[in-house]
Amino acid sequence: MISQKLTCSAAGIVLAAVTVLAAADPIPPGARSHNLEVIGYADAPGASPFKMALLQDGDRWLMYTSNFFHRGWSIFDVTDPTDIQMLEFIDGPANTSAWQVDIADGRMITALDALSRGWGGDPSQPHAPEAVLIWSLEEPLNPVRIGNFTTGGGTHRNGYQGGRYMHLASGLPGYHGDVYQIVDISDPARPVEAGRFAPAGLKETDSEPYDNARLHGPAQIRGNLAFLPYGGAGFIIADIADPANIKEIGRLDFGPLFGPEHLSVHSSVPYLERNLAIVNSEAIAEQCDEALNFAGLVDISDLSAPRLIANFPLPQPPQGEPADYFCARGGRFGPHNQNELQHNPLVKAQDDLVYLTWFNGGLRIYDITTPRNPQEAAWFLPPDPTERRGPLPRSALVAQSEDVLVDIRGNIFVSHKNQGIWVLRHTGAN
Repeated sequence: MISQKLTCSAAGIVLAAVTVLAAADPIPPGARSHNLEVIGYADAPGASPFKMALLQDGDRWLMYTSNFFHRGWSIFDVTDPTDIQMLEFIDGPANTSAWQVDIADGRMITALDALSRGWGGDPSQPHAPEAVLIWSLEEPLNPVRIGNFTTGGGTHRNGYQGGRYMHLASGLPGYHGDVYQIVDISDPARPVEAGRFAPAGLKETDSEPYDNARLHGPAQIRGNLAFLPYGGAGFIIADIADPANIKEIGRLDFGPLFGPEHLSVHSSVPYLERNLAIVNSEAIAEQCDEALNFAGLVDISDLSAPRLIANFPLPQPPQGEPADYFCARGGRFGPHNQNELQHNPLVKAQDDLVYLTWFNGGLRIYDITTPRNPQEAAWFLPPDPTERRGPLPRSALVAQSEDVLVDIRGNIFVSHKNQGIWVLRHTGAN
């Protein structure tokens, strides 16, 4: 049984319509699943939740999200994952993307950026200047801006692991693509660059330019190491002990072989306990009209010579569907985001289960107990949306699983284009 309800809280009227799924109906109509059950769904009308971050406020668990097709950021109460409540919507400027969010040490960083026509922007109308915004979460439901930093070309998926530095994927004047930039926010009202790194070929003045290299982000920081998904320049490991003198110590170049070359490495999450990194490209073209995308495991036991040792199995069509089901049905099919915000103590630490969204392939969970032979352990395909919240996907209004965040309580949150947030539980042996 599925019921819809609106709730209220001390913070005011709760904006989200939350779908509550009874235990007797672990999979809603139109969805398909293996070893996963649905325990909740927040439709979030008037919003399009995308990237997610968590904060604990006493006994309350709060989720802050960026938004895909809406200009601003949302705050949800996810204390009870079966009854998610949308508490606040923080308005962002019109005609400007508000796609980024990360949280640590009671601070939130977000970003403003130009919004292209393809994503719903109107180039004939004004937009806000690009900026990384720094917020205090001293009052969790009333974030207060305490600083901002501009790069001259906008940013993409930025990371903040707490403490002194932000780690940005920055568009900087004089470069072909986004580069790794470390910014000191010891005084958040006056951020200053501490260092930057770009592989050879990214500077416009380089004799042999590398036009398809760009840092997607976020940089994953482990001690004095940064693990960088650098698009066409590959998977790069850098020593950041001295931010003013960042040194590349290892690289695995995936080049034009996989996916769109500028995103042939989209995400890279190190699993240092096992000398592994989980690396993937991003599908961009709809209906598989591009080079093969990949997701797999890189051996980093020798940081100077990372090597690909396994690919994850390609998602297979559900029973009864044709072999070309995912490519033919519309939208993107291929890997996108992992359970990445490993610095957050509320986020499940990387272990032998890897969580990865695959756009119209839904959420996929892989068991990497045997690294050279990873196995698919579970998957979830949501029902297709019934109304458009934005212009994508273009080929058909189908489900597009975007981002995934797994908390330490075992709740799996998955955001989608043209839908809200599905909450899942793994029912498999692991």
